[in-house]
Amino acid sequence: MRIEAAVTHGKGEAFKIEEVELAKPRAGEVLVRIAATGVCHTDAVARDNGIVPYPIVLGHEGAGVVVQVGEGVKTVEPGDHVVLSYSSCGHCENCRSAHPSTCEDMNALNFGSEGIERLEQNGEKVATFFGQSSFGTYAVADERNVVKVRKDVELELLGPLGCGIQTGSGTVLVRLKPEFGSTIAVYGCGAVGLSAVMAAKIAGCKTIIAVDVHDNRLELARELGAAYAFNGGEVDVVEEIRKVTGSGTHYAVETTGVPSVVHQSLAALRPLGTVAIVGITPEMTIDMFGEIMAEGKTMTGVIEGDTVPQLFIPELVDYYCQGLFPFDKLVRYYAFDDINQAFEDSRTGKAIKPIVKMK
Repeated sequence: MRIEAAVTHGKGEAFKIEEVELAKPRAGEVLVRIAATGVCHTDAVARDNGIVPYPIVLGHEGAGVVVQVGEGVKTVEPGDHVVLSYSSCGHCENCRSAHPSTCEDMNALNFGSEGIERLEQNGEKVATFFGQSSFGTYAVADERNVVKVRKDVELELLGPLGCGIQTGSGTVLVRLKPEFGSTIAVYGCGAVGLSAVMAAKIAGCKTIIAVDVHDNRLELARELGAAYAFNGGEVDVVEEIRKVTGSGTHYAVETTGVPSVVHQSLAALRPLGTVAIVGITPEMTIDMFGEIMAEGKTMTGVIEGDTVPQLFIPELVDYYCQGLFPFDKLVRYYAFDDINQAFEDSRTGKAIKPIVKMK
């Protein structure tokens, strides 16, 4: 079928809304009419850094309605509202032990297109992203990408639950699991970091500390549950955290990927504290003895919040409906034709979580 999609033709090139041909769903696949798709930093990284084949249709935070299912699909049916998340194989050791975000084929399934041939343009193959390519009016995804959600919530809002918001909240609620009354610092108050702040409030953390360099984001972090908000460009963050916690935080979530901030997150931990690294961080040097081993600290990497999307995303929707997870405060909507502006506003910080509506 012919659809409209935002095509990226080369490294760093702007999106172009063009017609492409989308294959019918095969066995185990689902055809979804996309209502809206979140804009994620990972899309920008893929567009600008040559880590994917081109041409490609990006987009990996889609939300829509199931139109058709392929043979053997059992978890959804036509008419269901769904969120599209990351792809996983389902049969490796990590997938089978409820850690699909560290699937042994994670990179091949989400950043490569070999064996996932669904899109064409003028007789030439167009690559698929995260097994969904949801920057289009329709998408075909593997059943494992698809998460059924309740129908009484605005569908256009839900796409970002598939990646960025799941990453921040899942890192806290699923991987770190902070004890009631514990302390936590969140470094970076974009969509991922603010989702971690909201999750820490749900978990019952006594002291939630937000760190960023934009005062407007720090103000929102306070509104969402942070007891303290420090501007890293104006104060000594480690010193301030120690002042309000005594010996540092029990936990931290580092979302920025900035090496100096990673060091801060370690230094501001109390002995035996744990920091989860979720930002895309360049090669950097860590003093293994001084920063980690000497005080029994733990640094762990977390992908997609270490969640099972089919279980966790519906829980987030329920939290939202109960008023406990107001992630709608992070969102700004854009028309599909304005997708390049949405990415620019995300880059500059004008928008925390842009969502592109297909209609």
